[in-house]
Amino acid sequence: MTRSLITIIAVLALALAGCAGHAERTRDIRTALDVGDPRRALALINEELEVDSAKQLPEDVGGDNTLLLLDRAMVLQELGNYQLSSRDLEIADKQIEMLDLSRNAADDLGRYLFSDDVGRYKAPAYEKLLINTMNMVNYLARSDLNGARIEARRLAVMQQFIGSHQDPAESLLGPGSYLAGFTFEKSGRPQEALRYYDEALKYGHYPSLVAPVQRLAARASYRSPRLRQFLESAPAAAEAQAPAPDPAELLVIVNFGRVPAKYSKRLPIGLALTLAADALSPADRSRADALALQGLVTWVNFPELGRARGQYEQPEFALNGQWQKLEGVLAVDQETRRAWDKAKGAVVAAAITRMIARVVAGEAARRASGGGWAGLLVSLGLQAGLTAADTPDTRSWATLPARIAFGRIPLAPGRYTVTLGARGVRKSQSVALLPGGFAVVALTALQ
Repeated sequence: MTRSLITIIAVLALALAGCAGHAERTRDIRTALDVGDPRRALALINEELEVDSAKQLPEDVGGDNTLLLLDRAMVLQELGNYQLSSRDLEIADKQIEMLDLSRNAADDLGRYLFSDDVGRYKAPAYEKLLINTMNMVNYLARSDLNGARIEARRLAVMQQFIGSHQDPAESLLGPGSYLAGFTFEKSGRPQEALRYYDEALKYGHYPSLVAPVQRLAARASYRSPRLRQFLESAPAAAEAQAPAPDPAELLVIVNFGRVPAKYSKRLPIGLALTLAADALSPADRSRADALALQGLVTWVNFPELGRARGQYEQPEFALNGQWQKLEGVLAVDQETRRAWDKAKGAVVAAAITRMIARVVAGEAARRASGGGWAGLLVSLGLQAGLTAADTPDTRSWATLPARIAFGRIPLAPGRYTVTLGARGVRKSQSVALLPGGFAVVALTALQ
C-alpha cells in the first residue's frame, strides 16, 4: 500500500467520521410521529430534503432522499393528502428500482473499507411490494381506478420478479392482491379481478371475498383449486352477503403503527462471529479469530432492529355508529423482522470483513511509515479514523405501518357515516353510495 493511497484513505475516513447514520438523521421525525404530531414530522422531513413544503421535490431524488420521500409519502397519507403522497411514492419507486439493480466499484470500496451506509440502498422484497400497495390505497381513496390499475400491474410485475429470484413466499402479501382485485372488480374486469383475489387467498382467508368471488365467477372463466375450495366452503355465506346482484359496497382500510426502525449497536466480536458463521469465509473467520485473541478487536459496529409500534392495537370501524368487523390484518412488522433475520448473518459478516480491512490497513500504514513509535501512531490513527467512519447501515422505510386491516360491506344505496380509529387517531367521513357504486375510506395512523 503506497503512502499516497494511505493518505487518501485517511482523508476519506476523517471526512466520513462526522457523518451521522440514517437512524440519527431521522430520529426527530420518528419522535414527532410517536407523539402524534404528523405535521411536525412533515416539516422535519421537508427540512432534511431542503425544500420549503411538501409540494416541492428536492434537487436530488436519489440516495438517502429516496427513503425520505417514502417517509414523506406515508406522513402525507396520514394527513389525507393522497395526491402528493402518490407523487412521492411513484418517484421513490423508480429510484428504488435503479438502486436494486445497479452496483459499481466505488460502492464496493466504500462498503468494504468503511460502511454499508456508504453503498446504495437496496430495498427488501416487502418494501418494494408495499410501495405499490400503499399507492393503491392513495388512488382508491380518491376513487381513481385508472391510477389504482397502474399500481396493481406494477405490483404484479414485482411479485413475479421477486417470486422467481427470491423466496416465493415474499411475493404473497395478501393486501396488495386484495386491493388489486377490488380495483379490477370495480373497473368491470372480472377475469383479472379473480386472478388477483386468488393471489390474495394464498396469503390468508378473507370472508368478505366470498360474495364478490361468487358474483365474479358467474361472469368469468378463471378458476383455480384454491378458488373452488374457497367458494365451496361457504356457499350459504355467499348468498347471505349478496343482497343484490350488483350491490353498492364500502371498503375501509386501516394502516396503523410502524414497523421497527434500525439503530446502531456495538456487538461483541465473539457474538458477531457466531452470527456470521454461515456467511463468513474460512480465511476471514481465521483472521478475525486471530485478531480477537490478540485483543486488537473487541467490538463490531452493527445495525439492529428496534421495536415495532402498535402491533397489539385493535383498530375500530363503525358505520352510522354501529361497530363492524375488520379482517385481513397483515403483520408488516413481522415480515420486516423475518427479512432482517434472513439477512442478519451476511450483514454481520460484512461488518467483520470491514474490521479486518481496517486492521490490515493500519498494519500497512505502520510498515510504510518505517515502523517504530511513529509508525504505530500512524497505524492507530488510521484505524481510529476508519472505525469512526464505520457507520452501520440503519437505512429502512421506517414509516411503513406495522399492521394493515380491511373492512368491506355491501350496502343499499344512500349516505353513510364511516368512523375509523387506531392508535388514538379517529376519522369520520360521510360517503354517498350510488346503485352499483363503491366508496373507499382509509385511515393511516403512524403513532
